[in-house]
Amino acid sequence: MTDVQFGRLHDLPLREAWKHEARSFTPWLAENIDHLAEVIGVPLELAGTEVAVGSFAADILARNRLDDSLVLIENQLEEGDHGHLGQIMTYLAGLEAQTVVWIAPSFREPHLSAIRWLNEHTAEDFSFFAVRLRVVRIGESPFAPIFEVAEKPNDWDRQLKQTASTEGSGYYDVKQSFWRAFLDSHPEFTELGVRPWRYPNNYISVSEAPRADISIYLARHESGIYLRSGRGEPSEPLSRIFEPHRSQLEVALGTDLGPTGRGGFFLVKAFPKGHEETADWPEIIQWMVDQVEAYRAALVPVFEGEN
Repeated sequence: MTDVQFGRLHDLPLREAWKHEARSFTPWLAENIDHLAEVIGVPLELAGTEVAVGSFAADILARNRLDDSLVLIENQLEEGDHGHLGQIMTYLAGLEAQTVVWIAPSFREPHLSAIRWLNEHTAEDFSFFAVRLRVVRIGESPFAPIFEVAEKPNDWDRQLKQTASTEGSGYYDVKQSFWRAFLDSHPEFTELGVRPWRYPNNYISVSEAPRADISIYLARHESGIYLRSGRGEPSEPLSRIFEPHRSQLEVALGTDLGPTGRGGFFLVKAFPKGHEETADWPEIIQWMVDQVEAYRAALVPVFEGEN
């Protein structure tokens, strides 16, 4: 005999945990996005909730910390339906997200087939997930959410293993070491928002309305700088501000205005050295410092002229 007490695990209706999808579940998921990140294998950073896309609003927009790409998260507390699948495609086009996560307690087979088709027929940059959500408890224990991946991109597990084997925890550690070295030599950048964290990009605000951030980034074989709109915000407002100043900005900063790429980045510039050689770090840091100073000197007057 054993003195250990066992209980029975029970599934609960999702609305016992969250009464309302937009007012209850979406805010909870935004605050606990790490639960979802762990299950799908993508390090997520919250970018916004109820993000406007035309006359619609996407539930959650996040950013993949590994490559700074956008992740669209659409959630339901009822079985997946055609309406939400259509919304996902609308949001995907409007937000230029590369990863889509559709969360529901259950999915009909035609909807899972649609996710499989998208993973098989869209470009390699795109990834689509269908994730089942459960809420369970044992006796009177606290509610426990469980995410279960129902559909995922082809060879996703293999891709994750390859990423882990090539990057591993050292991927994050080297980034943090670099940003610490950056701030050790230029502590004044702390006041600009540069943080000694474990991710490739750091952001420096140059405008609040419309939101515009200078991003400096560190990759394996290169470093760089660019300007972007606020997370989840379109690039068009910045385009309208920059267009009258296109020539002077391109001459001052030595690069095309843009926007370029799926993220709609402006004034993208790269430096041909990355984090692999720590001996190159002082040169990279000085390049970043010089570029930030040049970008701020060129951009701040443009935004001041708008206010």
